[in-house]
Amino acid sequence: MNLLEVENDFEATPDGKCVQAKGGMVSAGSPQAARAGALMLRKGGNAADAAAAAALCLCVCEPQASGLGGQSMALIHLNQRSFFLDGSGRVPAKARLNEFTNEDIKYGYKATSVPTTPAVLGYLVRRYGTLPWREIVAPALAAAADGYRITELQHRLQVRELPNFVKTPSRSGARYFLKDGLKPFEPGELFQQPELAGLLETLMEQGPEAFYTGEAARQIDGDMRTHSGFLRAEDLADIPWPVARPALHASYRSLDLISAPPPAAGRSLFILLKFLEVKPSEYWGLENPQAAWDMARAIRQVLRERRANPIDPDHYEPAHDAALNNPAVLERVPGSEDLPGDSGGETTHISTMDAVGNAVGLTQSVNLVYASKAAAQNLGFLYNNYLLDCNTTDPRHPHYLRPGGYPASFVAPVMIIKQARPWLVAGSPGTERILSSVAQFLSHLVDGSLPICEAMRRPRLHYSPEGVLSIESGRFDPRIVDYLKEKAADLSHRRDYSFYLGAIHAVLRCITKDEFQGVAEIRRDGVAAGV
Repeated sequence: MNLLEVENDFEATPDGKCVQAKGGMVSAGSPQAARAGALMLRKGGNAADAAAAAALCLCVCEPQASGLGGQSMALIHLNQRSFFLDGSGRVPAKARLNEFTNEDIKYGYKATSVPTTPAVLGYLVRRYGTLPWREIVAPALAAAADGYRITELQHRLQVRELPNFVKTPSRSGARYFLKDGLKPFEPGELFQQPELAGLLETLMEQGPEAFYTGEAARQIDGDMRTHSGFLRAEDLADIPWPVARPALHASYRSLDLISAPPPAAGRSLFILLKFLEVKPSEYWGLENPQAAWDMARAIRQVLRERRANPIDPDHYEPAHDAALNNPAVLERVPGSEDLPGDSGGETTHISTMDAVGNAVGLTQSVNLVYASKAAAQNLGFLYNNYLLDCNTTDPRHPHYLRPGGYPASFVAPVMIIKQARPWLVAGSPGTERILSSVAQFLSHLVDGSLPICEAMRRPRLHYSPEGVLSIESGRFDPRIVDYLKEKAADLSHRRDYSFYLGAIHAVLRCITKDEFQGVAEIRRDGVAAGV
């Protein structure tokens, strides 16, 4: 990697997708969230404060991917220490596999795990932040009360999900998130959420515990009982504070990397990078058909390896994980199309850095787009449908759907460490596409010496375990497209800048000059904001 080229070829853009600043940077999935995070930095807060404020704003302004009813996880480098906050949501105590239908586990009140986002963000601020909780919550409260303008992407997703909103008999999700409860909002229309604002005001005044032990918890319990859901006040009262786990360490082209350990997917990301490392850097420009095919094949094999070898996070020892240092493991993965897999959906990612060397990569989600399509009565948030990501066939599986169990996760934020502090923090939403998006971004950056603005824009592909190769056909060289048609049995032609292929949000702190650089995915609604 040519450091001078990476840092000095960066170009800012007026749309906020590519931003330069001197005092810190936030990249997030909505302009309101990025500005909220940057405001915390201007107030003297650190990267944890900025990430929490941005995350709460996304619970308001990006409800298709995030919300108080979901879960959050964070990779953190703070005061020269790196660790991961595991915010996995637990299966409610009353949930039993024999009480689900196929639709129950995907849509409606039965599909939700215990929400962790309020607990994780509250823990993040109290344990690692420097600003008062009230200041962190204030921008999200204002966004809910005053409203924001519906984006073109949100309109398209509401159109796409309209048939699924009606699968919940109560139509509660439709009532809160569709216009008049019946049809998609048009782009540019003002969307206000007074019930959610009321809940946020309660959390601001009483702290995150109010979600789990106060009136809100009693309302959730009653709502679930009315609609035959499993979540109860007892599940909430055992507040799901996150588990702090050691960050996972690896190297790529002699660069030091950290990512998220199991139950998240940093291990799979590092296995994929080790496979890429076998070839010289110049091979991975995706300018030749064979390199594109090798990249696709590696992505598929990593995902198959993950299915074939599920890991219990409480018994994982990286030092004894031979796959982390042996790319040949990908050649030995057995056929796994028939193994139970992960069926998740969308997510959102935030990257933050402050002026003193702290960084946070926070990924949170409600799982599928607009989650379970069921919303909490009088509280205004969507219940997640994370039970969809639990295993339902093998009781020995670490993510089997049992009371107290928890779903698998593809979360894979990553940091590159230089001179004992983060040089880059990046991540993406997209369930299994997180791995392909982040790996291709890192390869463009490290192998191609591209600035992060260009590495984010480059065309992407994804090869699923089931054998569907998705590619932005209009953005790749036609020779590559033709070659992949010959190699892959099932080639899916995605639209240019496809929403499906992830969303890189990244922040870089330059070494060759005094500058922060931030990028937000061109495929979605986010921006970067600096101070």
